[in-house]
Formats: sequence, C-alpha cells, structure tokens
Amino acid sequence: MPLNRRELLSRSALAGAGVMLIGSVEALLTAPGAVADTAATGGAAGYGPLVPDPKGILALPEGFSYRILTRTGVTTLESGQTTPSNHDGTGAFSAGGDDDDDAVTLLLNNHEIDDPLGVAEYPVPHLDGLVYDPAAAGGCTVVEVAEDSVREWVGIAGTSTNCAGGVTPWGTWLTCEETEDKAGVGGMTLDHGYVFEVDPKHGSAANLDPKPIKCLGRYAHEAVVVDSYRGHLYLTEDASKPNGLLYRWTPPVGFSHGPGKLRALADNAGVLDAMKCFDAAGQYVDDLSRATKVGTAYRVDWVKVPDRDAVTTSVRKQFLAGEITRSRKLEGMWWGDGGAYFVSSYARTESPGTPHDGQVWFYDPRSSTITLKVLLAVNTAPSQDGAYDGPDNITVSPFGGLVIAEDGDGVSHLFGATADGQTYPIARNELNVGTAEAPEYSEFAGVTFSADGRTLFANIQDPGILLAITGPWSGDDGDDG
Repeated sequence: MPLNRRELLSRSALAGAGVMLIGSVEALLTAPGAVADTAATGGAAGYGPLVPDPKGILALPEGFSYRILTRTGVTTLESGQTTPSNHDGTGAFSAGGDDDDDAVTLLLNNHEIDDPLGVAEYPVPHLDGLVYDPAAAGGCTVVEVAEDSVREWVGIAGTSTNCAGGVTPWGTWLTCEETEDKAGVGGMTLDHGYVFEVDPKHGSAANLDPKPIKCLGRYAHEAVVVDSYRGHLYLTEDASKPNGLLYRWTPPVGFSHGPGKLRALADNAGVLDAMKCFDAAGQYVDDLSRATKVGTAYRVDWVKVPDRDAVTTSVRKQFLAGEITRSRKLEGMWWGDGGAYFVSSYARTESPGTPHDGQVWFYDPRSSTITLKVLLAVNTAPSQDGAYDGPDNITVSPFGGLVIAEDGDGVSHLFGATADGQTYPIARNELNVGTAEAPEYSEFAGVTFSADGRTLFANIQDPGILLAITGPWSGDDGDDG
C-alpha cells in the first residue's frame, strides 16, 4: 500500500541515529566508526553510480529517470505568462483525500526573486487579488502534476526572496521571505521578511488578499516546521553579521491550528523565542560551530524576542552576547521522528568554532535538546565529484535516512545519508550555467517526496527547472507497496 505523509515521516530510520557525512577522508580521524564510502563496510547504500545524462541535465543511477515539469521562460502558466525564475523550496500535497491513490500531486514552488518587479526578467505574474506588494517580483506557483499532464498557476505574488518554507499538517504551505527589506529599500513599497500561508487545494479564492503572518517575526526567514502535537512552529534564519538564530513560536492559549488561522492572529499573538544552548557541563554555547563530533547534544532554553517586527533593529541583533546561540546559514528544516531536523550549511571565519561544510541537527521537544546527526568535513576539492558540501533543503526519506539538496561549491548533488553513517549520490546537476573554461553548476533545492513515496521532486535553481525523479526507490521495481 502507498504510504501517506504521516506514515512516511514516522517510518524514517533516523530516529536516535548518529549520521556522519564525509567531506574528505581526513574526517575519519575525528569520527571513529564513521565510514567514508560503502566499500569500507562492504555495504551497498544507495542505488549505484550515477550515469551521465546525454541531455546534459541530470545524472541518475541506472534504472532511474527524470521528467521536467516546469522551466523558467519555457513552460507556460494557465494565465498565459511563462514560468517564473529562481526555483527554490517546494512542498508536496496529494490532490485527493485520504482514500485517493495519490495519482495527482500538487506542488507549491517558491521563486526566490529579490529584484523589484520592473527589473526581474521572469517574475511571478501579478494577478488580481493575489499580490502583497505591487513592487515585488517573488512568490509561489502551484504545479499540478498528473501522469500525462502538468498545470501551473500563481499561488501568491508580490512577495520577495521566497526561499524555503514548510508544509503544514492541515494541508497548506508556509512560504518564507529570506530578506529584511523594509518599505523604501530595494524598490519595495511594503515591509518584507515575513511568512505567508498559501493553500494549494481550494483555488485562488483561498489565497486572495495575501497577509503576512507577523506574529512569526520579520527577519531573513529560511524554513519552518509545525509541531502538530504541541502547536509550536520552529523557524530558521539564514543571516550573518551576526549569525542567525533558531526560533520557536508558541501559540496563544486556546488557539487551534487550521487553514488560514495563522493569518487571522494579531501581529503580537503568541510568543516568539530564540534558542539558547548549554553543553553537558552546563556551559553556555555561543554558536553551533563549537560542536565537532556527531552525537554532541545540547540542552535548549528559549529566550523571548524583544521586538519581533524589527521596527528599528534586526531581530538577531536585539540580543546581547551570552543571551542566545547562533549559527551560520540556518537553512532547511523537516519535521519527522517527533522532532525537527534543521541544517547549518557551513561555518567559516564568520563563526567562532571549528570550520565545517555542513551540519544537520535534530531538536527533540520532549527533552528540549538538540543533537548533532550529520557533520560534513571541509570539502577540499569541491570541483571533483564524490564529496559533498553546503547542505540546504532536506527531507526525510520514506525508505530511511535523509535526502539532502547541495548548495555548495563546484559540483552539485542530491545525496542521501543512511542511519549507519553511509552517504550516497542520488543525482548530479550536469547543466553548466558557466563556461567551458569556468564551469558552474547551480544549487539543488526544493527536495521533497510525493505523498506515496514514488516520486522525488527537486529544483535546479538556475535556470529554474522543476524535476520529478522516479525509479526503484525501494530497491526493486520502484513499487513501494
């Protein structure tokens, strides 16, 4: 039987597991018991080597194939304009009810466009009733994917730098603006840096008159997840000078989640807090780059944000030294195993701890702790295939482990991580957007499975391509039932 989304999350093999991803063989020296490749254990993680694509777009393992669903400037929206640019975070929803066979998937696709409308070459079209700021070119499109057809239409427009976001248990998409531009900055006429809710199932009427969810704060949002049991929302901030924060929003007493209910709240509803960590000895941790070993666990306290709308001062700058814990490039998040997986993409000179090329942490709300699950050593040869750096969007696989979109230097991959420390390639971007002399490969983003686990969706941000990848995910004929 196909897995529904709740089963997909609960069957992950990552609960309580420590995963070490290897950016270089030298990392083994600091990670006893970790493995650098499948040969070290005689195992067979993944689906085999990647086969070069004669079309020069996507290398995949033998037996896998891809389908281009949308492409910037090429495919057409139902309103007549071409698909917008800068594909980023994506949420997947079954188009039917609980008894549906999941034959049709609805995708909410972010377009991370930070240019004003008059400058952007391929903006999200401004359609009546769906625009927040008339000056902004970003937003989301809804993509309906069936076996023999693809339809795309505008979900929200007039937002800026729509990066990642998160699916909700009630079937909507929270799209996050990764910017702090206020009215009068960058050509904008309204303040930006908010979260907006988009409903993929109930037509344009459900998304009319876009309203920011101001109670979740105004800052450079990256991603968000929902704890449906406790009602909390957790949010990442991709920012620097100083490094960004991890946030928790606690709903007001008596609040019940549901479609459109967040946008109806007062701007100061609930409590927005920032994370503060302590090590096993009770010592304060200033930055997550201090962790150097998989399995490192920190106790978490939450500190109230003074001014969540950042009227005069960016939220992350409102705290004194010693009040909160920071991290560079807090990126993708995914809810699974009763908690939130979240990414710190890398640490360099802007961070006070040890340099790395990526971390994935797991926050357990039951124990109020975070545990380091994934650590990428510094990738010393990013232009060579085989090592990974710069994790960004992540999802939990229905077949165990994590699937991670790479946004690093050099070669760009989708790759997986198993619970026993093995990593394996899933796809490689072969579309060179640079030159023959100086090749450049855009980041992957928007990695997410269909509700039945049969299709992995992902984006190549530049030139803007939404892909559906199918194959023997379960190790046989691709049928997970």
